[in-house]
Amino acid sequence: MDDGDLPFDVLNGRPGYINLLDALNSWQLVSELKRATGMPAAASFKHVSPAGAAVAVPLTDVLRRIYFVDDVKEELSPIATAYARARGADRMSSFGDFIALSDTCDRVTALLIKREVSDGIIAPDYTDEALDILRQKKNGNYCILKMDTNYRPAPVERKQVFGVTFEQGRNEIDLSQDSLFENIPTKNKTLTPQARRDLMVALITLKYTQSNSVCYVKDGQAIGIGAGQQSRIHCTRLAGQKADLWWLRQCPKVLDLPFRSDVRRADRDNTIDIYMGDECDDVLNDGAWQQFFTRRPEPLTREEKRAWLSQNTDVSLGSDAFFPFGDNIERAHKSGVRYIAQAGGSVRDDHVIMTCDKYDIVMAMTGVRLFHH
Repeated sequence: MDDGDLPFDVLNGRPGYINLLDALNSWQLVSELKRATGMPAAASFKHVSPAGAAVAVPLTDVLRRIYFVDDVKEELSPIATAYARARGADRMSSFGDFIALSDTCDRVTALLIKREVSDGIIAPDYTDEALDILRQKKNGNYCILKMDTNYRPAPVERKQVFGVTFEQGRNEIDLSQDSLFENIPTKNKTLTPQARRDLMVALITLKYTQSNSVCYVKDGQAIGIGAGQQSRIHCTRLAGQKADLWWLRQCPKVLDLPFRSDVRRADRDNTIDIYMGDECDDVLNDGAWQQFFTRRPEPLTREEKRAWLSQNTDVSLGSDAFFPFGDNIERAHKSGVRYIAQAGGSVRDDHVIMTCDKYDIVMAMTGVRLFHH
């Protein structure tokens, strides 16, 4: 690529350094998801890692509620559905995100984006109506990038750190190939088509997530991403906690929280997270609950949480490198994981396999590491 010949056009705003890193990484993610699944895809990026990623699997009524799109009168397009899933997976982390869409941004998608706090978007195109809507964000300064879909990068990437330039070949591994899932050493070897799709979503998401990383996926969307942790088990715990919070948001007791009408969306998200956590008294004590609710809600007890979480099943989990110990499987099982794709190659593979067999989990060893830095 010649100097000054960029693979995108700036249609609005002034992108900063981190904006462009998020834009280019997220574009690679959604375009690869689209190629692998044939479905429109979206991602929500923060600090050069995805907070959410998804393909356009139709939304249930419950998901429409917890993603705050149940008030939209018109039908959601496939790309709007993918965006709602990507943004809704971890709404706390997506606050102030950079958005990527695999397909043209249409009017209904732009309307969903307009009401969220976001720094910018990259997409292959925009309808005139969508562009007019997005240009109204951030007092007219919302960053809007149009990607050249014909652009292909050079096979060698370069990065400079402290005056030293490093070179390496791009990671061009095809994560949709069936051979990735052929080595299944567990007793249970049955991968459903839905599980195979979800494992692809997990692996492609990890390909553009800061290592170490793991990703929990259900119904075509990431529901928990653990990024940039020094320990694999800490990734698994962090992502598992996010997956648990995503599922707890669907609990009837959480859905029926009596919010005041003047509580803003971001404050509502934060309040829900606190209510579901160990520090729920921060929003339930006298003097606190009145700021958010029309009446004091009953706490969500430990027993109620455990009972609800036990109903989450058929979750898929990807890892960007091997699991060194079975403790990762033990933690994954607690969040409903039934399918796993990981590189394999640990000296303790036998223990990891044995732990999977303990819970009848299907595990594919891909032989592929996806470290991203």
